[in-house]
Amino acid sequence: MNQQTFEVLGFYKILEEIESFAKTNLAKETIGKLRPMQDKRRIEQSIKEIDEAVKILQISSSVPIHTLDEMSLYLNQAKKGIYIRADQFPFVISFLDHCTKLKQFMRDKGYAAPNVSLYVQSIPDVRELTEEIARCIRHGNVDDYASSDLAYLRRQLSILTERVKEKANQLVKSKKYAGYLQDKIVSERSGHLTLSVKREYRTKIQGSVLDTSASGATVFIEPSELSDMQGEIDAMKLAEEYEVERILYELTEKLLDEEEAIHLAIETMHYYDVLFAKAKYCRVIDANPPILTEDYTIYLKEARHPMLGEKAVPLSISFGEEHRALVITGPNTGGKTVTLKTIGLLTMMAQSGLLIPAKAGSKIAIFQHVFVDIGDGQSIEQNLSTFSSRLVNIIDILRTTNDRSLVLLDELGSGTDPGEGMALAIVILEQLYQKGATLFATTHYSEMKEFADQTEGFLNGTMEFDIETLRPTYKLLLGQSGRSQAFEIASKLGLHPKLIEKAHQITYKTHRNFHHGQHLNDADFQQQIVINKYARTSVTKRTADLPSSKVPIFEQGDNVILTETNEVGIVYQGPDAQGRYVVQVRQEKRTVNHKRLKLYIKGTELYPEDYDFDIIFKSKEYRKINKQQKRKYVEDVWLEEE
Repeated sequence: MNQQTFEVLGFYKILEEIESFAKTNLAKETIGKLRPMQDKRRIEQSIKEIDEAVKILQISSSVPIHTLDEMSLYLNQAKKGIYIRADQFPFVISFLDHCTKLKQFMRDKGYAAPNVSLYVQSIPDVRELTEEIARCIRHGNVDDYASSDLAYLRRQLSILTERVKEKANQLVKSKKYAGYLQDKIVSERSGHLTLSVKREYRTKIQGSVLDTSASGATVFIEPSELSDMQGEIDAMKLAEEYEVERILYELTEKLLDEEEAIHLAIETMHYYDVLFAKAKYCRVIDANPPILTEDYTIYLKEARHPMLGEKAVPLSISFGEEHRALVITGPNTGGKTVTLKTIGLLTMMAQSGLLIPAKAGSKIAIFQHVFVDIGDGQSIEQNLSTFSSRLVNIIDILRTTNDRSLVLLDELGSGTDPGEGMALAIVILEQLYQKGATLFATTHYSEMKEFADQTEGFLNGTMEFDIETLRPTYKLLLGQSGRSQAFEIASKLGLHPKLIEKAHQITYKTHRNFHHGQHLNDADFQQQIVINKYARTSVTKRTADLPSSKVPIFEQGDNVILTETNEVGIVYQGPDAQGRYVVQVRQEKRTVNHKRLKLYIKGTELYPEDYDFDIIFKSKEYRKINKQQKRKYVEDVWLEEE
């Protein structure tokens, strides 16, 4: 399936919706890579799992899924010989705790999800590791009782710290230093207790200057009486740090001992995250498991386009048993394109192992390819017209299509001359059918409806239109060919029945009565058909023999635009019996059909009434000979028409 199919049908948007329900980045990445499959057993297994996951969510939506990214990072960190910090271990504890909770959560879900509930058994029992880490780590720090040595060191450290504080407070209050102090407050600088000493007395107190006030008036001195005690505290702190690191290394080693178990837990958690994200999305769109067919039959019961939500009108269709190509007609905005997109998108969703938004019992066929040609594929970079770019796409479809292809074509043959476009559309449909493809095509061409009626394997369908409300119902009716409803709408809006009947005769070559009990003598109707006796009726001789009065009348000297080349020319003569004019473009005379000419400037606005047009249309030599022959006979000279 090509990139265009995914984009046009909105498959990537469906994946984005599913991703929003995933809790882990790893699961989001996995969902983003989801693509349609062809293996029926794999697809059915995925559908079965999601269906079971939906049933679990109906029992309880609080599935204990934990984020995974940090856990993988910490394992890699540990394998490099770097211990896991104390503030990182709470995440590890949380993950391991969720593994246990997930096993407990699935323990009583076997009756609703016999397969999905078993996957959790692959997670080994990690409660012992969890308890050990939780014993040693509290609130992001190594607990005092993580080891007996750490408990002793911290207890001694606390005692020494209290002694230093008591000694510092004694010095502040002593008469020995009272006259030298700026204030009687013990300050801490770089973890050491200091006295606030006036700058001029700093030599009076033995000790180390650890800091100075911003003004410089005060120096903060650690007295020698405290320095010995502080040294003992520093040594005790180093011992404490060493013991903390030893404990963290030990816990990290224990975690690495369970690396295989943790990887299994990560994989299982990741699998559940992806599965329940799919299940949550399927619940939101009210999806059901489809039945997969390999005979290319499709049966959709009240299917809805998932992106339309509550606005979607249910689509029901049973197709493929007797026919392989459906030609859908109907008015614009009647739902033809949405029908194609719904069939295509639901096929891709089902083949991706997802449930589909349709009633239970709906069937979806498995295809190797899904090709689409929907909408305007105009490429500015390649300077292709709408018709050209779509034709390039269709040519590519013709190259690749086989008997396992689903092809969706919207308004095939549009964007060019109606006659040629219709012929191309029929030929392309016929060729795709002969290649064995399953076809769904929309059209406005009545000839394609007739082709579908007369060709074996083809079926007509139409989008229903409510003529009373002048609104489409968006319902697909099989076995019927629809019309644009233009005549019915015109009648409903009050166009005179005689005009509608005449138009119907021109279009379908049959008479149809559009009189529906209206009072045709009403002024509204009469004003539409009253003849203006003052209307201009003069027609030049040149158009008298033409079969249609629709041929525009151009006069010699009129400036016209050649619509095919956008060149400006001057009308020389015409029209002939086929409605063609001779137009001079620069120094060249061309014969151009009136349909390809558009009036630019009337000749009467450019030239006087008695203007000699030979000046424009004849050569200088021609005019010279013509002038001579008008005065007298000139021997051996012939005047040839230019």
